[in-house]
Amino acid sequence: MQIGIQLPQLGAAASREAITTAAVRAEEIGLDSVWVCDRLLRTTRPIPFRGQPPGPMPRDYAIAFDPVETLAYVAAITDRVQLGTSALLALFQSPVLLARRLATLDQLSGGRVIAGLAAGWLEEEFSASGLSMARRGRRMTEFVAALRAAWGHDPVRFEGEFYSIAESDIGPKPVQPDGIPVLLAYRSDAALERAARIADGLNPFATMDLERLKRDVVLFRKTAQAAGRNADVLPVVVRANARVTEAPLSENARPLFAGTLEQWLADLERVRAIGVGHLIFGSDTPAPLDVQLEALAEVRRAVPSGSTGARAR
Repeated sequence: MQIGIQLPQLGAAASREAITTAAVRAEEIGLDSVWVCDRLLRTTRPIPFRGQPPGPMPRDYAIAFDPVETLAYVAAITDRVQLGTSALLALFQSPVLLARRLATLDQLSGGRVIAGLAAGWLEEEFSASGLSMARRGRRMTEFVAALRAAWGHDPVRFEGEFYSIAESDIGPKPVQPDGIPVLLAYRSDAALERAARIADGLNPFATMDLERLKRDVVLFRKTAQAAGRNADVLPVVVRANARVTEAPLSENARPLFAGTLEQWLADLERVRAIGVGHLIFGSDTPAPLDVQLEALAEVRRAVPSGSTGARAR
């Protein structure tokens, strides 16, 4: 099992010092990866968020260090950990621009980048980017194709409904010979099935219960197999909304990865049994950084690392 941590890039606690501590310590305790998320803005209107009734967005989203720039800094102070986005809001950039930014990061880090992408769902972010939310699923499918085209052999040429790349040389290219692995996040079955058809892996957010996660993994692999892909080797990288407690929580209403370290380890075995091979530990209401890192050091001591890399097509 590969284990990663979400870097402290959000909210008032985000700082150069906190990001440095988390990234360097992650390597020291043997974690496999560090991750960043993406948020353009925090709307002040009440919205339904992660299955909850309408309410305010988490206050930490008011400050969000840019994901790619943050990982570029982390690449310079680490040697081994994979550098992942979970998830970068792809549609607010052009595929050529994002391809170049991520390839640059892959070059500077020695081939350590994992690109978790999402189409986005917040109306205000689409409006601020001058985009309509209509047909964003089709746009996302084409975006991934154009992104990969830009990583391919020169000259690059791409013609689609939303994006057009005239015959051009585009560089740099990623260090990773097959390009940077692309994981897709999702909020619907249609988006999950899209990931199964076109992505290098699935990036669920484990705010659902175990049975829902199991159902999603089964649907992902079934759809990938129907699309003629080797479904068994496509990675599932789960971002866990984790919370560590000193006293055990009741099993009746306990979310995944909420509770004591012993309960975390039990959850880890449960998700591994349904085909999850990589866990990202983060939280909307994180514990102090030293508490998070000590908890993950305990998890790492109890759980050996899996194979490195997220590539599977």
